[in-house]
Amino acid sequence: MKIALLGAESTGKSHLAQALHARLQESGLVVHRVDEYLREWCNTHQRTPRQDEQWHIVETQIERVLKAPAGAVVVADTTPLMTAVYSQLLFNDDSLNALALAHQSVYDITLLTGLDLPWISDGLQRDGPHVREPVDAAVRHMLDLAGLPYQVVYGTGEQRLENALYCIGRHSPEWAKPLERMESPARWHGPCETCGDGDCEHRLFTQWIKT
Repeated sequence: MKIALLGAESTGKSHLAQALHARLQESGLVVHRVDEYLREWCNTHQRTPRQDEQWHIVETQIERVLKAPAGAVVVADTTPLMTAVYSQLLFNDDSLNALALAHQSVYDITLLTGLDLPWISDGLQRDGPHVREPVDAAVRHMLDLAGLPYQVVYGTGEQRLENALYCIGRHSPEWAKPLERMESPARWHGPCETCGDGDCEHRLFTQWIKT
């Protein structure tokens, strides 16, 4: 099982990846987390990569996912799709799209972190709150064009983790039986799965949390 976390900057991908890693391990599963290589690269070089260095970021991220131990649940804190999206927005370069989408298809579950968390500065990797909506829209657009399903996760702290586990359980109920949280898949209605209206999605998750 491979789980991908996508989302604009400062939407809690890394925290959610760490929380999922811990919860899945507590459930008795073997889990391998693949952290974001871009963060490591920026910390090492003390700058953001140039256009000609984006391909290396993508290839390394892919390599680390594919080298995960056989049989482990892989939790990927971002995928090359995010690099492809930022390459389009920053450099008007779509040359990474095909490879990024081909790799995205290896994931069994794709979770997209919602924009309900406040933007927080994080050094070299933050472009500003104004880019979050365009990035979110671009990610959805690419996934929709490729016909790749995804679920949007909202909430703060433990609530965000529980909503992520609900999405996982809905997508693969048999696989997710060892998880502590299980909800009835009947509570999800198809048209809202990839709804582009963030307010609508937020209301939907708020309603589920209260029931």
